[in-house]
Amino acid sequence: MQSMSSLIRTLRSSDADFKTSLKALTAWESVQDSQRVITVAQIIQQIRERGDEALIEYTQRFDKHPGQTIESLTLTATQLKKAWDALGLAQQDALNLAAQRIESYHQHQRAESWMMNDGEGNQLGQNITHLDRVGVYVPGGKASYPSSVLMNVLPAKVAGVPEIIMVAPAPQGILNPLVLAAAFRAGVDQVFTVGGAQAVAALAFGTETIPAVDKVVGPGNAYVAEAKRQVFGHIGIDMIAGPSEILIIADESANPDWVAMDLFSQAEHDEEAQSILLTPSASLLQAVLASIEKLLPLQPRHEVIRTSLKNRGALIQVSSFQEACTISNHIAPEHLELSVNNPETLLPLIKHAGAIFMGYYSSEALGDYCAGPNHVLPTSRSARFSSPLGVYDFQKRSSIIYISQQGAQKLAPIAGILADGEGLPAHAASARLRIY
Repeated sequence: MQSMSSLIRTLRSSDADFKTSLKALTAWESVQDSQRVITVAQIIQQIRERGDEALIEYTQRFDKHPGQTIESLTLTATQLKKAWDALGLAQQDALNLAAQRIESYHQHQRAESWMMNDGEGNQLGQNITHLDRVGVYVPGGKASYPSSVLMNVLPAKVAGVPEIIMVAPAPQGILNPLVLAAAFRAGVDQVFTVGGAQAVAALAFGTETIPAVDKVVGPGNAYVAEAKRQVFGHIGIDMIAGPSEILIIADESANPDWVAMDLFSQAEHDEEAQSILLTPSASLLQAVLASIEKLLPLQPRHEVIRTSLKNRGALIQVSSFQEACTISNHIAPEHLELSVNNPETLLPLIKHAGAIFMGYYSSEALGDYCAGPNHVLPTSRSARFSSPLGVYDFQKRSSIIYISQQGAQKLAPIAGILADGEGLPAHAASARLRIY
């Protein structure tokens, strides 16, 4: 059975109804509201038909942007440089150091072309090429995220993408200058102050001013997510992201204040974010609960955190660390903290997680900004089958097949037999024509 403080539920894995409680706790699906689907489809159609004109109208309506022309929604390189120059030295250094670490980490992800010889005179391989043009969506509603600029743009740059278009809504015509400075540091080629489904549509299909891209990456609201879903197939997308998540596996030596604040770090994103603690230690669980009660009133975003913890948070007592890892693998969290004395002993038990933070000092917040690995991660259990955003998302693989005359004599009969079996005689004849 579960119990609720006024702030967060507590569960025990030994309870008879634990599996039911866990299923209810972690249930979340991106709701495809029928009206939203229709609205987004209409917006996409209008952008396809009327281009810049429709884009300006939607931007004025939804963002209350005063711009009357597409030029007023376009930022120049001079404006980006001005935003960078206006930053204090501490902010410039922070962006520079974060960018350097992100670039350095992602350099290791670059795939290279390769060829092999199969011993029959045939050469087989893989050709790696970069995407030609990428669109990056940066949120500008409840919060602005310069870190998202770095995390989405820099892997594309490392991959060799020659042109990166950024879109970011500017409510009332106002855009966070730190976002613009991050765009300058990351090397964005063009920036348009447009957002929502209309921005995704513009990137997917192009307008008179905004060029069509090959792929759109970056987080957004429900309308942005729906637009990405509808344009997928015409262009690529990174993922359909759900609410932020953190799962912490902690031992009795973990600092309860640190654990509580790490839970807060995701809960403050929005009311649907999820923060879960798994521990075999009843004393730590109670200490963390006390820390939550002590620290929550001090948080500037305490109302958002309070709602998130009450609706989707949990402190769960488990029987062992092995069971904790089993439960974690079922949840497949976006962020997993192993806040234990010897985290390397648990790592082999972890199969599904977007990012794994090892040890007491590895707070998830460091991963969000400057550790180096990407903070764009799979959510809503999709870590079972998908991976963090990376250089590989901006590269393509083409198969290379060179068959020698000698090789054709061996392979063509095989292909012919299989083609006959599939009822495709032209395939069989095409292969057999090479036999002499």
